[in-house]
Amino acid sequence: MKSGKSVVRILKRFLAGIVLFLVAAAALIWVFFIPSSTGPDYRFVMAWGGKGSAPGQFSDPTGLAVAGDEVFVADSRNGRIQVFDFSGNFKRAFGRPGKGPGEMERPMNIRIRGNELYVADYWNDRIQVFTLDGTFLRAFGSGGSGLGQFRAPGGVAVAENGDLFVADFYNQRIQRLNADGGFLRQWGTTGKVGIGAGEFNYPTDVALGRNGRLYVADGYNDRVQVFDAKGRFLTKWGGPFAMNIYGPFNGWFATVTSLSLDGDSNVFVADFYNHRIQKFTADGDFITAFGGRGDGDGRFNYVTAVAVADDGTVFAADFGNNRIQKWIPGAP
Repeated sequence: MKSGKSVVRILKRFLAGIVLFLVAAAALIWVFFIPSSTGPDYRFVMAWGGKGSAPGQFSDPTGLAVAGDEVFVADSRNGRIQVFDFSGNFKRAFGRPGKGPGEMERPMNIRIRGNELYVADYWNDRIQVFTLDGTFLRAFGSGGSGLGQFRAPGGVAVAENGDLFVADFYNQRIQRLNADGGFLRQWGTTGKVGIGAGEFNYPTDVALGRNGRLYVADGYNDRVQVFDAKGRFLTKWGGPFAMNIYGPFNGWFATVTSLSLDGDSNVFVADFYNHRIQKFTADGDFITAFGGRGDGDGRFNYVTAVAVADDGTVFAADFGNNRIQKWIPGAP
């Protein structure tokens, strides 16, 4: 009998030790890997859209850009770009499904530099450039894994000198081209997935910050990577050690699909499967998050893109609900 009781006591102590270890581990994770919000909060203002192909309707909105007082939306399945004012009023549209100049097959993330709109034309394996009124100007790239070729580009950024930075999704790399489309360099190994610094797992978007900093939405690694103007790795963030560990906590991601920087170099991130937007400092310190899953006001059904206006207004592409949402800083 005594022997049996001893075994039970040992088992109880062992189980208690496991419980204490798990509690301590959870506490450490919470302290070191789940930051608290430092504000400000964001307030939902309005939404517009709906499923369809009529002006002002969408079929899988996937990209956003802001110029002046206009919002540009990549209306993916409809193969077009739609333009709205800040109140969601339709102004114009251009493009149609197809492979010719000015036609698009699933336009993804978009970017504006000066008076030109750059479109990641996903299934056409190219970057197309338009005037803001919708006139086709030129295109870069072709399908393949060679230098200057793409396999489903997901996003594009443009430097002051016209250099292009392209998230080359299926080629697992970021390419830099000159203003004429000539290859300059790449980050990542073509066709190879990796979780180390400078390696990628289906990169989805790129953005440029001050001093030439390059921010990369490393999509399925659930993180953001940052490089300096000379291409050297600086930092990464998203979950413990930014090592492809996804989760719903502050500062963690579940697939990163879009990036946008505001005038203070804060980084806004579309957190797709977490149905929210997260905001960080330029160095990756968590500031706040807003959204959550649903179809009501201020809720998302997968958020694919984010863009920030000069006045701090945030626009988000609510993919599954086929609408665009507008948010402003301030308590709900």
